[in-house]
Amino acid sequence: MLLVGLLAGASSVLLSQQSRDGTAAESMGVPAAGQRGIGESDLIIENDSELPDTYPHAAYEVRFRARGGVPLLHWRVEKGILPPGLKLDDDGLLHGSPNQTGEFQFTVSVTDRGQPQQSVQKVFTIRVFSAILLNWKTPAHVNGSRIEGSVDVSNTTRDDIDLTFIVLAVPGNGRAVAIGYQHFVLRRGTLAQELPFGETLPRGGYVVHVDTVGEVASRNVIYRERLQTPSMLQVAVGP
Repeated sequence: MLLVGLLAGASSVLLSQQSRDGTAAESMGVPAAGQRGIGESDLIIENDSELPDTYPHAAYEVRFRARGGVPLLHWRVEKGILPPGLKLDDDGLLHGSPNQTGEFQFTVSVTDRGQPQQSVQKVFTIRVFSAILLNWKTPAHVNGSRIEGSVDVSNTTRDDIDLTFIVLAVPGNGRAVAIGYQHFVLRRGTLAQELPFGETLPRGGYVVHVDTVGEVASRNVIYRERLQTPSMLQVAVGP
């Protein structure tokens, strides 16, 4: 009986100690699992509203960051649209490769796991610029038995671009004829560099395709732009 009494007394002391420890922890602001602690009531998205600009087909990655709240945090797009080719993961990683130029505005939300749960939103903007600007300088036209013309090309990126420029005259049978070709480094900041083309062709109708393919090997990026005549050009005089 004496042993039973001693064990019972020890249990009471232990329970009393645990109760005091729990009360002390609460008084010190230590939250239970899932409960919001001191300084965790204000959940804030830290990223600037203007996200980094980019270019079509360029690899893009931005990590959204928040301060406050109870982990784990969950991210999603509430309104608007991301640039096509980009996606936002639940953990806040925005990534992909945009395939369309333009200015895109969207609202991102982040939600925590606190009790009560907290969620905040913020509006963001991404601008996707054309990396290579390609425009007609002298539109493709017929000159006797030749089709000729020229284009302007600009490099709006921060990189030097290894550029391939090719012009094809495509007849009705689909057997394209090259009427222009250049391969060179298009330096960053280059504006409206003129690239002429022209060739003597057999009689017939031709649609002219102008293609530029730019590569930045160090970043594994490829840019593409194209121009095309709206209708066939008729060469009436044979070579």
